[in-house]
Amino acid sequence: MNDKSKSHWQTERYQPFVAKRPERQAQFETLSNIPVDPLYTPDDLTGRYDERLGYPSEYPFTRGVYPTMYRGRLWTMRQYAGFSTAEESNRRYHYLLERGTTGLSVAFDLPTQLGYDADDPMAMGEVGKVGVSISSLEDMETLFRGIPLDKVSTSMTINAPAAVLWAMYIAVAKQQGVAPEGLRGTIQNDILKEYLARGTYIFPPQPSMRLVTDTFAYAKAALPKWNPISISGYHIREAGANAVQEVAFTLSDAIAYVEAAINAGMDVDEFAGQLAFFFNAHNNFMEEVAKFRAARRLWATIMRERFGATQPRSWMLRFHTQTGGSTLTAQQPENNIVRVALQALA
Repeated sequence: MNDKSKSHWQTERYQPFVAKRPERQAQFETLSNIPVDPLYTPDDLTGRYDERLGYPSEYPFTRGVYPTMYRGRLWTMRQYAGFSTAEESNRRYHYLLERGTTGLSVAFDLPTQLGYDADDPMAMGEVGKVGVSISSLEDMETLFRGIPLDKVSTSMTINAPAAVLWAMYIAVAKQQGVAPEGLRGTIQNDILKEYLARGTYIFPPQPSMRLVTDTFAYAKAALPKWNPISISGYHIREAGANAVQEVAFTLSDAIAYVEAAINAGMDVDEFAGQLAFFFNAHNNFMEEVAKFRAARRLWATIMRERFGATQPRSWMLRFHTQTGGSTLTAQQPENNIVRVALQALA
């Protein structure tokens, strides 16, 4: 219990809410070791407007970036999928779309993620293991055969060679007669978290950041509906961070990308509205809800006050969430269903 809460919990007003018998543990904490008070009241707020929840769609977006959130439109539902070959993955995508998914999420194998062709000696034993193998434009054409790219939103989990795979996707769309400005989707393209947590980097940091800011510029010019980056806390959480650290590292990476784009000559409001984020959802329901709200609030403040962004969309933290892989066990499939339901609710 922090000092502030001790002071008002010790007053007569709150004595009826103090346990009369020893509790199960001396101190209740979240999974991130944050103390949880027995009860929260208006005394826990300062009373200033900027400390209140406010309304959805209004700065600092604590309660959401749109007025009605999912009452107005459901979120895009994707299943992360990539089988060993482009042919098998294409069959899977058709199956998913026929059964109600509203977007695609492409998993690439490790050689593809590291820029190796399938016949490279370094790829031996890894081709098609954790996703689809893409070595050429022909592979990408096969991957999306029969899927109208102007009708679906596509997320691609690709980082170091993101610009290359994105170029292939745009080329396939053009073959279908779809102009780049009609494409919707996301490339992950978050190289900083690869150095931090995931490991599929190819180039040194400086040229890698140049590739990222170049994709920002191209998205602004040619693909206004596309997110050229998904700044990812998910993998940082999977690598062992707690909820607070997940937000801290993710926003730190985001700040670095914004600074790099500005240093490359872009105005903050030219690209900030196309930045997207990616968070994890774990089992501590209230902590996860609070984490998402805090992240929105922090980002809005950073963009408006630190970077001087003037457009409301530049202040919005638009994010995708995946349920926590590290919270699941192969031996408990039915328990996993309950876990992910709770996580998705948060």
